[in-house]
Amino acid sequence: MSKPTQKRTKPPFRADHVGSLLRTGALKAARGRHERGEIGADALRAVEDEEIIKLIGRQEAVGLQSITDGEYRRASWQTDFLVGLDGVGSYFGERKFKFQGPQPRPILLRLKGKLGGLSGHPMIEHFQFLAAHTKANAKVVPKMTIPSPSTLHFRYGREAVPEALYPDMDGFYRDLGATYRKVVRGFADAGCRYLQLDEVNLAYLCDPALRDQVRARGDDPATLPLVYAGMINAAISDIPQDMTITMHLCRGNFRSTFVAAGGYEPIAEMLFNTIGVHGYFMEYDSARAGGFEPLRFVPKGKMVVLGLVTSKTGVLESRDDLKRRIEEAAKFIDIDQLCLSPQCGFASTEDGNTLAEDEQWAKLAMIVELADEIWG
Repeated sequence: MSKPTQKRTKPPFRADHVGSLLRTGALKAARGRHERGEIGADALRAVEDEEIIKLIGRQEAVGLQSITDGEYRRASWQTDFLVGLDGVGSYFGERKFKFQGPQPRPILLRLKGKLGGLSGHPMIEHFQFLAAHTKANAKVVPKMTIPSPSTLHFRYGREAVPEALYPDMDGFYRDLGATYRKVVRGFADAGCRYLQLDEVNLAYLCDPALRDQVRARGDDPATLPLVYAGMINAAISDIPQDMTITMHLCRGNFRSTFVAAGGYEPIAEMLFNTIGVHGYFMEYDSARAGGFEPLRFVPKGKMVVLGLVTSKTGVLESRDDLKRRIEEAAKFIDIDQLCLSPQCGFASTEDGNTLAEDEQWAKLAMIVELADEIWG
């Protein structure tokens, strides 16, 4: 292993995190009261504001340089963002890709109009609130997380895209990429300089069983990765030079369960060399993610954030084991291109994973301390 040289002053950081955090008791109570009609949207927002301000301070205190709002205003990491796009609607239905255990609320998506226009997105305001309450210094950066454009297609296929709107799927892919380009530029214009695309579907396409499901519905699992790469590249094609775009890959994260298994090898070369993001948050907390060999395809200048610390349990990892795994990864990529994080968020939905808040913060603190020890 080559000797690491220095801490990073721009994202992704040596100690980083995926974004979502366990919802506090006060926030859960307020959301429950809002759902029951006991309080209005303004009262809920006031609680969200207060809890996010506290959360920002907690992240800064633990030593994180990337600061998120914990996705505290969302019920789901993906649905809340996607229904904010013009032309996207939601409905209750049966999930096609199942978790290995309890299932999320069956809220599915489909188009109710053509894509391409954008009347503004509510999450741009969410970012502005985060940025306004994050310390304005070079060591701390507000980070926004949004689902990758593939999320509107992979889970549903043609069922999400009425033929009356898009007889040709190429037109849908083109308009979806163009819509995302406007949203990403909107975040940039609002001052966002650290944006993460949550791209679980490329990892799902490494699972033979899910590839069979995709094939059975009429899609080609061999060509979909390139389709998704094209949309992602379109989405980030109008960013300022000082903006960092990262991509998070995982195999499902709901109440500490998962959907997919399989190493990155089937997509690795395309993932690292065709998609134009600056860094990758990669799930590596279990054998389901395979080995580090795919990292041999990462070109110089790109970063990989190793998700070695699991967000699915509260058990604190051995620091020696984490160091050993970082050394194993460094056999395939220069250690100066590596960072450390949890493998996923702690609460991809408001339900959260099965660990306590104190256990969550202990893991994040350990990541900061270990990264400082290795790269400090």
